[in-house]
Amino acid sequence: MTAIALDVRNVSKIFGGLKAVADVSFSVPAGTLTAVIGPNGAGKTTLFNLVTNIYRADEGDVAFFDESILGLSPMQVAQRGLIRTFQSARVFPGMTALDNVMSGANLHVRASAAAQMMMLPGARREERSLRARAEALLELVGLSEFRDAAATDLPMGSQKLLEVVRAMMAEPRLLLLDEPAAGLNDSETAELAELLRAIRDAGTTVMVVEHNMALVMGVADEVVVLDAGAVVTVGTPAQIQSDPRVIAAYVGGEV
Repeated sequence: MTAIALDVRNVSKIFGGLKAVADVSFSVPAGTLTAVIGPNGAGKTTLFNLVTNIYRADEGDVAFFDESILGLSPMQVAQRGLIRTFQSARVFPGMTALDNVMSGANLHVRASAAAQMMMLPGARREERSLRARAEALLELVGLSEFRDAAATDLPMGSQKLLEVVRAMMAEPRLLLLDEPAAGLNDSETAELAELLRAIRDAGTTVMVVEHNMALVMGVADEVVVLDAGAVVTVGTPAQIQSDPRVIAAYVGGEV
């Protein structure tokens, strides 16, 4: 039986009397790629913020591999292996692309700050290992040539890919990506699709909020459709594309 990586149970969030997320329930099987789609204002990013406890749910519960994470801090959620990115690329200024990727491993660094400052043998070995992994991830997304460039100097599309591989350095059990294709051109989107498939096929569960329907339909195993903060339907890409409720939600839009 497939394990459930994420189980969202009757989650609601109210802002100033408006129910931004209304009694949302769905589950994400481990080892799959699930997309969350919906019109602007449907509550997609708010849902991600609730899952990662950036916002506290007013009602309901969220279980991560059968453990309720309600009430945990965002840091505690991340420490359990639930890692997310944000809509806007957030690279760290004053750092190279390589250093940005390596920073994603901070949750797993074993050497103490003192050992790192004194460059003790254990700390040096750990840094070499992390550097090798970061360089491999940069090569995977075609950014090796920019390893020593300032991350903020990279094009927006490259910064988005950099953010994804930085998240992978944290060794997530579940990776949440908020609009990873935003700002990418067609070739960069195709590279992103290959990366998402590779991440899933390597065993990491992936969940994306995305407006690019071609990307969603090409990579998702299952799609959750939100509208006005509520779940419209859940199904495979083929089922979603032919569902009249989805077409109505998008008012005959790109779906």
